[in-house]
Amino acid sequence: MHGRELRGLLHPFLLLLILERPGHGYDLIDRLRAMGMPDVEPGHVYRVLRGLERDRSVISVWETTGAGPARRCYELTAKGRHDLRSWTVRLAQLDQVIGACLRRAAGAFEGTRAGHPERYAAARH
Repeated sequence: MHGRELRGLLHPFLLLLILERPGHGYDLIDRLRAMGMPDVEPGHVYRVLRGLERDRSVISVWETTGAGPARRCYELTAKGRHDLRSWTVRLAQLDQVIGACLRRAAGAFEGTRAGHPERYAAARH
């Protein structure tokens, strides 16, 4: 899947990851990659995080423990939990629509292989 299709899903993915465990930007980017988003752009992730913070879905606190410079650690708010619940409903609906599309496509391809290409010729033109 291309990065463009997944960019719009960064909001719910980040909310989910932060719900599972608060984290800083690069930690969240690594976890996004492990979730199946290998081409995520760090700049875009940080823009989305700032937007989530402006919307009060997440808060950030400076983490000064450990080696290295201080980092912003993102935590989910009550509003962020509510937003994630709303996203899960919408994603479940999207999952149903995509599933229906995939089943129809599989049937259409199966029909052309079964010797019925005339059925689908009008749809291709």
